[in-house]
Amino acid sequence: MIPSIATVCVSGTLREKLEAIAAAGFTAVEIFENDLIAFPGSPTEVKAICADLGLAIVTCQPFRDFEGMPDSRRQRTFDRAERKFDLLQELGCDLLFVCSSTSPEALSGIDRLANDFAELGERAARRGLRVGYEALAWGRHVFDYRDAWEVVRRVGRDNVGIVLDSFHILSRDLSLSTIGTIPRDKIAMVQMADAPRLQMDYLSWSRHWRCLPGQGDLDLSGFMQALVSTGYDGVLSLEIFNDRFRAGSARSVALDGHRSLIWLLDEASRRLGRPVPGTVSMPPPGPVEAVEFIEFAVSEAERPGFAALLRALGFARVGAHRSKDVDLWRQGDTRIVLNSEADGFAHSYQITHGTSVCALALRVPGAQAATKRARAMLDTPYAGAVGPGELDIPGVRGLGGSLLYFIDQASALGGWAQVDFEATGETVTGAGLIGVDHVSQTMQYEEMLTWLLFYSSLFETEKTPTQAVLDPGGVVQSQVIESGLKGAGHEGLRLILNGSQSHRTLSARFVTDFFGSGVQHIAFQTADIAATVKRLVANGVAMLPIPENYYDDLEARSDLSTEEIDAMKALNILYDSDAAGSFRQAYTQTLDGGLFFEIVQRDGYAGYGAPNATIRLAAQARLARPITIPAGLREGDALR
Repeated sequence: MIPSIATVCVSGTLREKLEAIAAAGFTAVEIFENDLIAFPGSPTEVKAICADLGLAIVTCQPFRDFEGMPDSRRQRTFDRAERKFDLLQELGCDLLFVCSSTSPEALSGIDRLANDFAELGERAARRGLRVGYEALAWGRHVFDYRDAWEVVRRVGRDNVGIVLDSFHILSRDLSLSTIGTIPRDKIAMVQMADAPRLQMDYLSWSRHWRCLPGQGDLDLSGFMQALVSTGYDGVLSLEIFNDRFRAGSARSVALDGHRSLIWLLDEASRRLGRPVPGTVSMPPPGPVEAVEFIEFAVSEAERPGFAALLRALGFARVGAHRSKDVDLWRQGDTRIVLNSEADGFAHSYQITHGTSVCALALRVPGAQAATKRARAMLDTPYAGAVGPGELDIPGVRGLGGSLLYFIDQASALGGWAQVDFEATGETVTGAGLIGVDHVSQTMQYEEMLTWLLFYSSLFETEKTPTQAVLDPGGVVQSQVIESGLKGAGHEGLRLILNGSQSHRTLSARFVTDFFGSGVQHIAFQTADIAATVKRLVANGVAMLPIPENYYDDLEARSDLSTEEIDAMKALNILYDSDAAGSFRQAYTQTLDGGLFFEIVQRDGYAGYGAPNATIRLAAQARLARPITIPAGLREGDALR
């Protein structure tokens, strides 16, 4: 199949859109009528621009309110079609894209509509053009692709076919079985769009909430299986109307668009067990087995203070890098790398963002396979400086310019800690932390769909429904991505993406202060949160105070005893439960730069304490002044 995209998907002027589309690797494009009308030049100039960029124009669409018009308007409708034919020929494309009429004047009757398209097809044939008919989900009489196909079938002309659009079909929950009966040469083109499942009118849903394949909830897999069964190998074009995309970077959205089609074709091939035309060869997506390590970029001046914080959290400095100013800290299965190199990637990252997470290393079944898949998915590879005898850990650029490393146990990469670091001999006393439970990444609201697609196309993932969390400064949208989870353990990857349109939320302030998107908080898992929090407090870790009203309400709505609630209140522990079990969580106060840590205890529970998020955000808002780690703080000093 031929990947294509409509200019309506991206922001900017028509020239800017076309340049972004070509830069993303597309070779075919749909020109949207509004973009052409606003262009200060002729259609011939647009044709030349596309030719220079290596873009073939599929169509200029749409042609509206054609079929079923009363006799008094019918001739005028065909006159409009002839002018559209002129335009298509000037642009150098051959497909007239007709969407089903929404005009209140349009008359019904399958024979009437077929007669209209028969005449339109005859006129188009005189010019060597084709006609494609699409059923809009909100069409006046034709809103089901099966009715559109019946019109096309009755016309019986070689140059009149059907346009299949995944949104119009799947939003109405129409049966896909008829698609497999359509001859492939009668499918003029196919348009793809995903969308979240929403209860709203089809027009508003379509005009504001469409998204790229892999970013929504529609059954695109079922759609593709039905399409592939026809033998279709023509244009597969994105048509996305989305307010976030209109506010975002044209180049970023276009690149995401190409990535989404690569993923869609790969997914279809794997489900069908055979290659789909146009599929890029790549390894299959694998699960994330664990977070192998979290790397912080820390300046030399701030390193003693941050090291003191890690020690107070129960970590021990177990390794010193053999050739770099980098230390390895460990507690349980959690490894943290502190990088204070005077040059290189971490140094540049620290200058821009301050002390922060600059990289995540994920354990995968095969690091090289993950790297090959990342390249095929148009992700940006990263290669850092490697000293003699050191391991070259593969990686790609991730959120906000950070890095995502791939490590496996089957290769030499599994011994990275022993190869690259010398043991210090320190013993880990610990505070009961056994692993990384989840990592929360905060980003611009407009970026959320980009990073959802990045992770879901790269790994074997599941996503939960988006949550709207109330912050005192506005609403925060939260999206969870999970991979490789095994029961209630800390293996696998739990990732939370947060973004807000309000500039006053904690998330938005983090992005502003951080000068970009990044990791805002890390949750560590423990088997006994009360014992862990007591140890942290004794070590001088400042915990986030929770108001007494929360515990009064908890007593009224839960089955917990008064003694259990009093114990949690004394330690500022929050509580939630679901059908599978219970969940306890506590937070450190926010550090300078916006980072904070969470401690969680899972007892069969699968969620993330969503009902407590508003309480946590309100508590953090009250402590508007973050805790600063003094540059001269010595390891062992209390952190109060």
